[in-house]
Amino acid sequence: MVEESTASVQPAAAGETASGSVAAELVDLAGVPVMFFRGDEILFPPRERYLAVVAALKGAGFVMCSDLCAVDYLTHMARPLPEGLTGERFEIVVNLLSHSRRRYVRLRVQVPAGDAVVPTLFYLYPGTENMEREVYDLFGVVFSDHPDMTRILMPQDWEGHPLRKDYGVGRVPVQFKESPGPR
Repeated sequence: MVEESTASVQPAAAGETASGSVAAELVDLAGVPVMFFRGDEILFPPRERYLAVVAALKGAGFVMCSDLCAVDYLTHMARPLPEGLTGERFEIVVNLLSHSRRRYVRLRVQVPAGDAVVPTLFYLYPGTENMEREVYDLFGVVFSDHPDMTRILMPQDWEGHPLRKDYGVGRVPVQFKESPGPR
């Protein structure tokens, strides 16, 4: 596994933005922490502004949500973040693509373990329905106002969320079906 080097992570200083920065262009993104990593722009909206920031980006031409996933930072809480931002256990990572700009922007939303709820993007990007269900199923992060917040990969009666770092290893019982016998 490759570790991210903190030397290459550059938070945007006051008045400093990368050429063509989306955060610098849109008034609705004022005050949202920004970081640049390997030429990519990463926005860190607070949960309270998550939907408003995504709606502003969609209005600016980011018409495709190419990915939505989660990360459990239980064992890596000291990751690089913009100054003044407190890292939480979970992070929702969203990649939005603009065909007209020929670029994408990444959003990383901090989600505390004690209140693992974020608003759904389903009504802005209907294609996120199954991605949000997968995050719920494997990490236990709930998307409020989601039309079908049920498990998608694990059986409905499954207890726990298998991609959480504190989920017990080897708890999956092996189940074999009865042998059909000779043919």
